Amino acid sequence: MVNPTIQRRRLGLALKRAREEAGKTQDDAAAVIDAAASKVSRLELGQSGIKLTDLNVLLDLYGVVGEEAETLRELARAGRQRGRWSTYRNAVPDWFRQYLDLEGDASEIRWYQPEVVPGILQIEPYIRAMNATAHPRPTAEDADRQVAVRLERQAILREQDGPDLSFILSESALRRSIGDGATMQSQLLHLADVGEQPNVSLQVFPFDVQTYETASFNFIILRFGDDAASDVIYVETFTDADYLDRPDAVRAYTRLWDRLRAAALGPVESRKLILRMVDDIERQQI
Repeated sequence: MVNPTIQRRRLGLALKRAREEAGKTQDDAAAVIDAAASKVSRLELGQSGIKLTDLNVLLDLYGVVGEEAETLRELARAGRQRGRWSTYRNAVPDWFRQYLDLEGDASEIRWYQPEVVPGILQIEPYIRAMNATAHPRPTAEDADRQVAVRLERQAILREQDGPDLSFILSESALRRSIGDGATMQSQLLHLADVGEQPNVSLQVFPFDVQTYETASFNFIILRFGDDAASDVIYVETFTDADYLDRPDAVRAYTRLWDRLRAAALGPVESRKLILRMVDDIERQQI
């Protein structure tokens, strides 16, 4: 299935490269299509599509012709199609559907999560327990759709040629009780099992780590092959999300990730800690 978000992103990167090679600014591009520079910025970030008439004007400005120009037109057409996750539009906001498309096309994904288990690692009872205390609480239909989305996302955990997946979870995210004891035990055992898969690295950032290097917010680094220029940083807020691809932002978050990974427990010790948490819950229920 065509992934319109990825096609828009590829088009945006190609147009940005063509503009820079032509020595033009975003203001120059905005002027010829009678738009604000912010529209050109969104286009180059892959956050919006473009009409073919406007695209042709930009291609003329940048001096892009022939086969290269036709390739960009095809990307523009593909970027206007509906994506895989559009059927979940009532349960998943637009700003997150863009992330879902990126997640499905990435070659490497790195998560840092300080508060709760990442959605892609959540088991169904954990998801439903979170929805039960959400404000506003989703309808039963939307709750079912949210469960379906998260479980469908987990297919990449089992793909033989899937992306390399790395997780750093704070100890507080694992000790925070979501649902009853049985739910937390099952969730923790699931994490221990997932961390054993060859394409997955799961580390815990413990309470007693001897460093002040931490982050109170979650973020995700998505990589698309070896070209660092295509990396995206996803930072979620309460009502929206930021998609960062500026080289300085990518470098800053990548360095932060590296420092967090170095301070966290290794995968083997992390698994041992998770299993000790399972035993702790068992003792509390006796």
